[in-house]
Amino acid sequence: MAVDSAAVRKAQEHFGKVFEQQLERVERLKKDEPWQDFSKIKPIIIGILGGDGIGPTISAEAQRILEKLLKPQVDAGKVQFRVIDGLTIENRVQHMQCIPDAVLEDIRKCHVTLKGPTHTPEKGDGYPNIESANVGMRKVFDLFANVRPVRIPREKIDWVFFRENTEDLYAVGSQGLNVTDDLAIDLRIITTQGSRRICEAAFAHAKKTGRTKVTAVTKANIIKATEGKFLDVFKEVSEKYPGIQTDAWYIDIMTAKLIDTARRSDFQVFVMPNMWGDILTDEAAQIQGGVGTAGSANIGKQHAMFEAIHGSAPRMVTEGRAQYADPSSMIRAGSLLVEHIGFPDIARKLDKAMDVCSMYEKKVVLTGRPNGATAKQLGDYILDTVADPKLESRWDAYVQKK
Repeated sequence: MAVDSAAVRKAQEHFGKVFEQQLERVERLKKDEPWQDFSKIKPIIIGILGGDGIGPTISAEAQRILEKLLKPQVDAGKVQFRVIDGLTIENRVQHMQCIPDAVLEDIRKCHVTLKGPTHTPEKGDGYPNIESANVGMRKVFDLFANVRPVRIPREKIDWVFFRENTEDLYAVGSQGLNVTDDLAIDLRIITTQGSRRICEAAFAHAKKTGRTKVTAVTKANIIKATEGKFLDVFKEVSEKYPGIQTDAWYIDIMTAKLIDTARRSDFQVFVMPNMWGDILTDEAAQIQGGVGTAGSANIGKQHAMFEAIHGSAPRMVTEGRAQYADPSSMIRAGSLLVEHIGFPDIARKLDKAMDVCSMYEKKVVLTGRPNGATAKQLGDYILDTVADPKLESRWDAYVQKK
């Protein structure tokens, strides 16, 4: 049977445009920009984006806790909170934009944002096809580093995942093509510049926080061009950090090693392309206690957005259960935000209080239903624990208990 030459020409034209767009993006990436210096900003403006579904409930609770912990900084004019409305699915659909222009203008006036979950339309849900608000923010503000910590102190697990946020399958995931009825092709994009900056971020974090090992996760044995490039860049960057150990694992065996109790505490900082990071960080969050326990940072050089790693759970709203949503993920994200803008001691204290409340004592338990606690009750418990002068000894006692 003859090859469909018209389909071939159509594919060549389609993918040619994609390649041109990506080559233009590479040229933009070559124009490096400096990192934001928060020590020189007054006030640091923190935008609060409620999102939709349970987002407004859990983001409001995280905001309440951060405002309490940062009150001295707010009173001194160093920090300012600003609530930004309009990132709901209804408003996004009304304007047919993943981030409506007015909302985007308000976000640009902030240095960092704490964002509640937002619904992304999917086939059959009744909404038109608009891009994910998360993906939109990552593109607009070039939030190239998705950083997700997972901590289980009692098991000596203290992982930090650096997931490249703007490339791989996500970069052109909507630009694939059904070449014919029998052949569909998608693309994955890996650039030298994108790989280098995420690897640099991972190694810089390891050095700054006193960690001694960085692990690359790829599938370079099979996907040789793109994954091979990422691994080559990882090795190149590692040479600038001679005091930090490195190793490289393939994604399939890495998913197994995270549940290998004899080996998993050996890992510290991970760095990987976007898709593997998506998979591995959800597995790691589940080991910690579920995706509802994990926060996430989306970091660029001039802006950063902090969020939960789970969805907006619209069913909880329609069933009248939003007040019972667990805000832990948003509070963990808030801790990452506080550390990022220059207050690591406050973040560390909040993390330890979260460990005590949600991982060890569990005096307040959320079930997502009326037979459990509300988001506010958990927030009160956490604030009381942060304020407890015996927090450190409580934390130490639980970590050492077997």
